[in-house]
Amino acid sequence: MLVLHKKRRRRLLPFTPTEDPARRLEQMGSLASALTALRMEFSDQLTYMPGMASRSANQAKFENGGMQVLSKEHVETLEHCRAMYKRGECPPLLVVFDSCEGFTVEADGPIKDMTLVTEYTGDVDYIINRENDDCDSMMTLLLAKDPSNSLVICPDKRGNIARFISGINNHTPEGRKKQNLKCVRYNVNGECQVLLVATRDIAKGERLYYDYNGYEYEYPTHHFL
Repeated sequence: MLVLHKKRRRRLLPFTPTEDPARRLEQMGSLASALTALRMEFSDQLTYMPGMASRSANQAKFENGGMQVLSKEHVETLEHCRAMYKRGECPPLLVVFDSCEGFTVEADGPIKDMTLVTEYTGDVDYIINRENDDCDSMMTLLLAKDPSNSLVICPDKRGNIARFISGINNHTPEGRKKQNLKCVRYNVNGECQVLLVATRDIAKGERLYYDYNGYEYEYPTHHFL
C-alpha cells in the first residue's frame, strides 16, 4: 500500500542570546560603533517619519499577488525575539570592519538553521521617492499593484544590525555558496515585515550573507567578493 507522508512544516526558531553579559556588551558595542560611524540611530522597528510613507500605507493586502501570512506560532516567535531585544538580549552577532567589504556581521556563537536572526528595520518610504537615492541598503517592503504605493525600508538614518549584513555575488557559484541567510517578507497582523532567517546551521566566526536580489534582481552584485 502506498503511504503518503505529509511534509513537515519547518518551524521558525528564536535566536539564542549569548549568556555572558560582558560578551553581550561587546556585541552591542560593535553595533553602536558601526551606527556611530554612519551617523545612524538604532531602531529595532520600522519607523514612519513626516514627509515619508505613513504607517497606514504599510498594508500587506496591497501586495501584488498577495503576501504570505506569518502563522500564529511564528508570530509568537517574532514577539519573543522582540521581547528579548527590549531586555538587551540580542542575537550572538558582531559587527566587524573589513578593509575590502566595509562593515560586515559575523556569528559570535552557533546559530541553528531556521533561526530568526533579525528584522530589517529603518524608515519606510515610497519607492518613487527613492529612485535617485544613493543609499546602498534599501530593502523592498511592499510591491503594490500600483507602483506609486510600493514601499521600501531605508536604513540611512535609523536601523539595526541588518543594515550591515553582507550580500552575495549571485552571479557566481562561489558567491551563492556563501549564502547562509534568506530575506523573507511576511504579512504580520496585516502589515508587511522583512525577516532575515538562517538557511542552515551557522558556526561561530562565520560571516553572514544573504541575496540582495531575492525579489527584483535590480541590485548590481557583479563586483561583490
